[in-house]
Amino acid sequence: MRDLALVGLFLAILPYAFRHTWAGVLLWTWVSIMNPHKLAFGFAHTMPFAAMAAIATLVSVMVNRDKLKLDFTPPIKVLCVFIFWMCLTTAFSVHFDPSLDYLKKVLKIQLMTLIAAAALRERKHIELFIWVNAMSVGFYGFKGGLFTIRSGGAERVWGPPGGFIEGNNELALALVMTIPLINYLRMVATDKRLRMGLLVLIGLCAISALGSQSRGALLAISAMGLVLWTRSDKKFAMAAVLLVAGVLLLSLMPESWWERMQTIQTYEEDGSAMGRINAWWFAFHLANDRPLGAGFATSTPWLYSIYAPNPNIVLVAHSIYFSVLGEHGWGGLLLFLLLWIVLWRMASAIRKEAKNEPELSWLYHLAGMCQVSIVGYAVGGAFLSLAYFDLPYNILVILSTSYVWMKAKRWQTDKQGAFGAGAPVSQIRTAAMKRAQLW
Repeated sequence: MRDLALVGLFLAILPYAFRHTWAGVLLWTWVSIMNPHKLAFGFAHTMPFAAMAAIATLVSVMVNRDKLKLDFTPPIKVLCVFIFWMCLTTAFSVHFDPSLDYLKKVLKIQLMTLIAAAALRERKHIELFIWVNAMSVGFYGFKGGLFTIRSGGAERVWGPPGGFIEGNNELALALVMTIPLINYLRMVATDKRLRMGLLVLIGLCAISALGSQSRGALLAISAMGLVLWTRSDKKFAMAAVLLVAGVLLLSLMPESWWERMQTIQTYEEDGSAMGRINAWWFAFHLANDRPLGAGFATSTPWLYSIYAPNPNIVLVAHSIYFSVLGEHGWGGLLLFLLLWIVLWRMASAIRKEAKNEPELSWLYHLAGMCQVSIVGYAVGGAFLSLAYFDLPYNILVILSTSYVWMKAKRWQTDKQGAFGAGAPVSQIRTAAMKRAQLW
């Protein structure tokens, strides 16, 4: 029954994906992040839903009547350079065949990222994209939160099999990053019942993230809470809310959870932590010896025997920073860091531009919540190999398309307002670009 329901829903949406690229982007995003077919137990479990969604989207790019235009905002420019750099490092990788296989997977994600940036042109497209991302991960937060409450936090919460967020730590980070997006939807919702439902979902996502027993998730949530407190105009009230919420959430956790969190301070005695540190030193030595890194396939006994302090512990980097460093060298790491720095600056500029404009208030809240999500990714990702996970790049798409929407709105306002109907188009465009300039 579950298989039939899933296939029926997918086939109902598929014709819209062929007709409208933005609909194809939403379908692809839902399938690639949530992996709904992995929740089925029959014939749908192994069906290539992602491939079908991608094909429909690519076909729509060629035949649809929607206006598609990729605006090369600063984050998009850096992303394109980073993509080129990954192709270059793969060409000179140590283990070429497995590196090439993984590059193909990464390029599929980045191709859909660029298509999404070109296809989402209207506010409704952007907000639907936010809803799909938030609910795709929020589903597991809802489910995992209830599971954690039922089990008293004694058992870990796991993600859907076969995807980026299959592991408990990976799912926890995805949930942490999604909470700000859900909060944005709550802030702009007009229906009280919807706002209350989204608030409950936020609580369940937080409980689920803690129930995963991920130490990185705890650090990420703490960092996000600090950012929210510094942004608040009513710091005392915000501190009280965060304190009460924190006490309520932590009171649900069993003694085993507290014992695991305490290992943050005693990492020298934790074999898992020491294995990660060994992998980080491995990536550091590798990048110093090979300017282009070793390619995507770095976690091999042969490479560890050369560059790792302890060659007997062969692990993946468990860090977005050190995985990129080992795979693509110092140049790749600098591009990766620059991508998120530029994106942060864009969000800050959007907030500054939209702060005192009632019509743009949704952008002010959205950019702020995206920044909180970026903080969660930057902190939690320091302990996980999720450098190529879809969700952070979808946040890039959200901010980039929001910037383009705001720029277009500014141009339209100037055209209809300050200069009058008889003003030269060049004068109007120049003034609008100056007003919307974010750099």
